[in-house]
Amino acid sequence: MKKQKSFAFLATVLALGTALAGCGQQQSSDSGSNSGSNSGSLQKLVIASVGPLSGQYSDYGSTAKAGAEYALKQRQEDFKKLGFDVQLLAQDDQADPKQGVAVAQMLISNPDVIGVVGHVTTGASITASAQYEQEKLVMVSPSSTGANLTEEGKQVVHRICARDDMQGSKAAIYAKNQLGVKSAYIVHDKQAYGQGLADEVKKQFEKDGVQVVGYEGITAGEKDYSAVINQIIAAKPEMIYFGGYYSDAGVLIKQLREKGFKGIVMGGDGYDSADLVKIAGADNANNVVFTSVVGDIGATEEGKKWISEFEQATGNKVGIFTSFGYDSMNVLLHGLEEAIKANNGQKPTREQVLEHVHKIKDFQSQFVKVGFDDKGDNEYASVYVYKYENGQKVYVGEAQ
Repeated sequence: MKKQKSFAFLATVLALGTALAGCGQQQSSDSGSNSGSNSGSLQKLVIASVGPLSGQYSDYGSTAKAGAEYALKQRQEDFKKLGFDVQLLAQDDQADPKQGVAVAQMLISNPDVIGVVGHVTTGASITASAQYEQEKLVMVSPSSTGANLTEEGKQVVHRICARDDMQGSKAAIYAKNQLGVKSAYIVHDKQAYGQGLADEVKKQFEKDGVQVVGYEGITAGEKDYSAVINQIIAAKPEMIYFGGYYSDAGVLIKQLREKGFKGIVMGGDGYDSADLVKIAGADNANNVVFTSVVGDIGATEEGKKWISEFEQATGNKVGIFTSFGYDSMNVLLHGLEEAIKANNGQKPTREQVLEHVHKIKDFQSQFVKVGFDDKGDNEYASVYVYKYENGQKVYVGEAQ
């Protein structure tokens, strides 16, 4: 997912510096704190978890972080037997590309940091990856879906989720074949994530003969979308596709329903938040469908067992990117373990860890199978469909 905000870069760096001056206690999680008397003989390694931990998109970052932290704690003892104390360092990039750069520069300067789980949003991932590329610091994103992230040729970039071009095209195919849509009005929030999805949906609709009766951008964060809504109502589409996040989608859906639109509203994984229902209203959210790169982990008994164990162990509820944060950490830990073994048990370099992460081809993690292609995309990534019904998110199935 992508998000771009405008903050003064100097203020960002100063804010980060202030946080670091306090030893980063609020953002770091010392997952190796229980190493006890053995800690002196263990070599310290740090894996960073980066995403928005504050602001309106903090749910994305906090859930990914919780999953990553849980995965690391489960593997800590394995690494201690290899002679390493692996710790987690969580950082807040506020879903902002400039803050992503500042965080990346700080992580690069820490010689103990051996890899990054993140970033969570594509805008921050793209800017941060340019920094990581210089130092061969590998990143495994749980949720950055923008196609251009892996099209820039950076060796360090990897993700376990599907790309927006895959999500957008599958959404359009599902709308035509399963929902029977013949005409659609497409709206986006003028940002990389939302517009990227909208463009892919438009392309697939045009290819499949679904009539696109309008294509407009709105400004994220506004509270009155009546201008575009009036155009939509006049065009009489069967479906509206809005590429953007739940905060704007909720407002748009509420105002559409108030204007009498009763048709389908569709979007991407930016809709996956209970806050969409709160903003739009439960009745208004009926007939809202969205795709996601994350499947329903509670659909199997094994998944239900994992959810129960996670919630008991952490005190956290499973959220949108908990499972992919968990799997991304396991992917990175697998690459790290292989790098240690290949280096005769010695501390590997960042480049060695990158090499072994990139080599991963058939790694079965808890929720997804992972195999990276040359670009760093997961060859086994899938897209799933959900809908809102009576105020609740309902899993529909894998998009075909």
